[in-house]
Amino acid sequence: MMQYVLNDDKILIAGAGGLLGAKLVKQALSQGAQVIAADINLDLMREKLETLNVDLSTTVLRLVQLDLTSEEAVKEFFSKQTGISGAVNSTYPRNKAYGAHFFDVSLDDFNENLALHLGSGFLFTQQCAAYFKRNKSPFSLVNISSVYGVVSPRFDVYENTSMTMPVEYAAIKSAVLHLNKYAVAYVNDSRFRVNSVSPGGIFDDQPEVFLNSYKSYTHGQGMLNVEDILGSVLFLLSEQSKFVTGQNIIVDDGFSL
Repeated sequence: MMQYVLNDDKILIAGAGGLLGAKLVKQALSQGAQVIAADINLDLMREKLETLNVDLSTTVLRLVQLDLTSEEAVKEFFSKQTGISGAVNSTYPRNKAYGAHFFDVSLDDFNENLALHLGSGFLFTQQCAAYFKRNKSPFSLVNISSVYGVVSPRFDVYENTSMTMPVEYAAIKSAVLHLNKYAVAYVNDSRFRVNSVSPGGIFDDQPEVFLNSYKSYTHGQGMLNVEDILGSVLFLLSEQSKFVTGQNIIVDDGFSL
């Protein structure tokens, strides 16, 4: 990986207590960035970063509590910030019914999960754009989509498991990709960029039968590790991708081919 691609950049990472977000904080710091790590659960984020041996006392890291589903909180947060040059939204808000099989999803739950996940993604994108318009300095936003925002689900990989590919997820992640294009077309300034990284499946102790079935659709790697995604995110945040905008980098070892 290129060394110090984010030297002196100030990067906001939302969802920094999550599987991807926490490791992204550590990697961004190692690449020379100042990091604002934000999550709805401050204590959980702190614990997660400590387990990754992130130095929480360093002056280049700030931990903040932020609920991306709250318009008031997000607007207030951005109104107080200075010098942010990039942001990543790796949050994953959902309700307790999320993950049900297609015929078991109620309209209310479908609507609520779209409101929580896609709605907060819209809000975050909108407020990053508003922040850029106020400050007029280069800003790169990376929204996390998914391979299932690009291709239809391979339902056979879920056979003999209790798992499924949630319909809300497909609707949300595909919408994120077009939201990116809308935002950069509307702002219409080379200095403001929005892109996505779309991972394939990420290993998180899934059942063996699922892992083997999933692997058969890849070129041999199977499920990815979180670390496999980080380089693409850092590239999009950095000056190395200066005029890349409205694009989507798929990292899936051929799963979508």
